[in-house]
Amino acid sequence: MGGKSIEGRGATAAARARLLRWYRRRKRDLPWRRTTDPYAIWVSEIMLQQTRVAAVVPYYERFLHRFPDVGSLARATEDEVLALWSGLGYYRRARFLHAAARIVHEEGMPGDAAGLRRLPGVGAYTAAAIASIAFGECAAVVDGNVERVLSRLHAIRRDPARVRDLADGWISPRAPANHNQAVMELGATVCTPRSPACDRCPLRRDCAGRDEPERYPAPRARPKPVLVPRAVAFDVVRGRVRLVRRGADGALARMWDLPSAQGNTPARATVRHSILDRKLLLSIHAEPAPGAGRRFSAAEVERLPLATAARKCLRRMGFLARSDSA
Repeated sequence: MGGKSIEGRGATAAARARLLRWYRRRKRDLPWRRTTDPYAIWVSEIMLQQTRVAAVVPYYERFLHRFPDVGSLARATEDEVLALWSGLGYYRRARFLHAAARIVHEEGMPGDAAGLRRLPGVGAYTAAAIASIAFGECAAVVDGNVERVLSRLHAIRRDPARVRDLADGWISPRAPANHNQAVMELGATVCTPRSPACDRCPLRRDCAGRDEPERYPAPRARPKPVLVPRAVAFDVVRGRVRLVRRGADGALARMWDLPSAQGNTPARATVRHSILDRKLLLSIHAEPAPGAGRRFSAAEVERLPLATAARKCLRRMGFLARSDSA
């Protein structure tokens, strides 16, 4: 049997207080938690969309070093922005961030969630996160971590509308920034999808789903990944590799990539790369790639907006140095 879910204003306040105490003691030391700069917080929230914290940290630090304020980002070219983003994936985020920076540079940073939602690439979750953390607005966030925590607390199998209402009703009006971050931190580090550490949870006594936590929430139906094979050419002459530029449409618009190969030679290596519901299986062939494109040295490639799968291939072939950050 599970416990009783949080009920009543007093119980809600007591559980919230325990959560906030836990967060002050246990929160991870992350670079975006050391600033109150709305621009820096905005950059972090865009980067964190669908991306692990460990992967984001080095990109965030490099990005802010190169573009320390919204003006420097607004003045940059798209190629400069994409090059610095290269390897983090989901490049539409970078394009939206760049477009939004130009708006903010001209019109100023919106000071609330409603205004932030009008910016390109800023949805309900991101707007609430920025508004609460940077401006202290009492706007509750609901991401996958928050949904999991609240679904388990109240033994909810799948009810997004109810979870949204619970989040709105539970957020601390006095400390909305810490409250939002505390719930997300709990979901990321304790109330995890698999094998949650319930013995370390500050909300264990309040949790209706504590005896069977993995029942909540019910898993979403996900499409079966589609395997997409592709042959690419590793065409290097005098230390310079041939790359081609993608067209203006699609998720990888205007990114540089390896050219397709005819596959007339045996594959030298294979690389796997996942993009949403697609699993790419790239076979790398050391053969000429006639046609359009340009040749670049390794140093030049490092400064290009390069597709992540292509970067993996070039690292696999030893053309680019390996890196733990991408």
